[in-house]
Amino acid sequence: MGWQLECIPSFRSMSKTARRLFFSAMAAAAAILVFLFVTARVVSDRFQPEIRSRVIRYLDQRFDSRVTLGDLQIQVPKVSRLALVFRRGKGTIAHIEGRNLSLRYQGRNDVPPLFKVDLFSFDLDLGMLRQARPRVPQVTLDGMTITLPPKSDRPSAGGAARNNRSSVIIDKIDISHARLVLLPNKADAKPLDFALTEIHLSSAGVGQQLGYQAVLTNPRPPGLIHSQGKFGPWKSESPGDTPMEGDYDFSNADLGVFEGIAGILHSSGHFVGSLSAVRARGEATVPDFRLKNSGNRVPLEAQYDVLVDGMNGNTILQPVHARLRNTAFETSGGVIKHEAGGRRAINLDVVMRNGRIEDLLLLAAKGKPFMAGSIRMNAKISIPALAGSVKEKLFLMGNFDIAQGEFLRDTVQQKIDELSRRGQGRPQDRSVDNVFSRMTGTFRLQDQVMNFSRLSFAVPGADVGLHGDYLMVNDTLDFHGDLKLQAKVSEMLSGWERWLAKPIDPFFAKNGAGTFLRIQIVGSAAKPEFGLDHKR
Repeated sequence: MGWQLECIPSFRSMSKTARRLFFSAMAAAAAILVFLFVTARVVSDRFQPEIRSRVIRYLDQRFDSRVTLGDLQIQVPKVSRLALVFRRGKGTIAHIEGRNLSLRYQGRNDVPPLFKVDLFSFDLDLGMLRQARPRVPQVTLDGMTITLPPKSDRPSAGGAARNNRSSVIIDKIDISHARLVLLPNKADAKPLDFALTEIHLSSAGVGQQLGYQAVLTNPRPPGLIHSQGKFGPWKSESPGDTPMEGDYDFSNADLGVFEGIAGILHSSGHFVGSLSAVRARGEATVPDFRLKNSGNRVPLEAQYDVLVDGMNGNTILQPVHARLRNTAFETSGGVIKHEAGGRRAINLDVVMRNGRIEDLLLLAAKGKPFMAGSIRMNAKISIPALAGSVKEKLFLMGNFDIAQGEFLRDTVQQKIDELSRRGQGRPQDRSVDNVFSRMTGTFRLQDQVMNFSRLSFAVPGADVGLHGDYLMVNDTLDFHGDLKLQAKVSEMLSGWERWLAKPIDPFFAKNGAGTFLRIQIVGSAAKPEFGLDHKR
């Protein structure tokens, strides 16, 4: 009260001019305060539309797409609005969350959006909004689908490209629950769909490559692929041509999903190319590779160089160097889709220069191999893109040469040794033992019939030449040919039988052979019947 009494006289003692100045100053101060509060509110309210505008403009410029955004929420920490104005937002970190974001490539409505994101979020220093290129430390995307148009729908490289200088710099992008969908050229064909479990992108600078780490699930054969490398810069005028390279590791891939084969695949290597076409070099191992009808597990390893068309899955081998147990071979060719409906044609050339027949028999037949020896083979394998099982569609043709063949079953080898003794005219000579065999042939498999236009079998003293068919459907043999022996009929016998047979020697000595017989092998493959071909 004393203060008021003292103050009032002093205020009244002021001149009129001083009082007017005082009231003017108070009015100006009040006006400034009101202006600051109004300005702070306006500036605060403008953050959300400005951030929304920046997000849309950045995506539109970066990906040449029409952008739609369903919802955008901005959470600003509780700070004074006046402080926001005086500091121009600097140091105030806002959290932004958006939903239902989609980008339609070049505004097209006839294909799915290029990008579709269920949820995204990032933190932003509001002071960055005043900069020409604000920097965002990290963006998180959840539920993203990337859909690339077919190769035929891309604009030509000479077309007009938009100015894609980004208005935002992003240091890191984390993506989870994503899918990559590659649309085919034909509308009725099935797209390729890859599940991307997680992706981490770094250094998303303007016009620069992004470092990435990714984990994706391969659909067939099922397994996880871990990859890291570089991606970009993004080609907005032709997204499928965006460059990429890196290293990958494909583990625990179950080959049992395919018809006829089984085993767990592990593969690793390096790739370079684009989203739509990749060249990969690496190695693959299947320690327990097997054919389902035989069940024998044989280690398989390969070093490969392949070209993969990411838009349709066509694969060209250039070539593959493989080893099946102790047998090395090369494979070249391709897996190509010629029609809609998802079926692919397989066309391969196989060259085996010095393999082991026991390795092939172990893979193809049940139980233990019945023969050992070295083998050379050239073959063409074709599985057309038709309906039906693999064995019904399989086409196989080629030739082979087995040297130093030895039968691993004593009963069979004993008969071969006996044939060699008699063919040499030494029926009692037990030193002729464990003789090596040689077998050559030209074959053609079609419609489950294996035809041998030439099948030759030779041991010291004897040659067998056959031609005929093996019918896979009912497991039957129908072979006919000739048996040529070095010895005459009488020389194959001993004791008094030799002398008794001498008169008939001239009747069987034909075509440069001491003994010439026309023979046949018929019946089932399990119990073949050997005998003279009386019809011939």
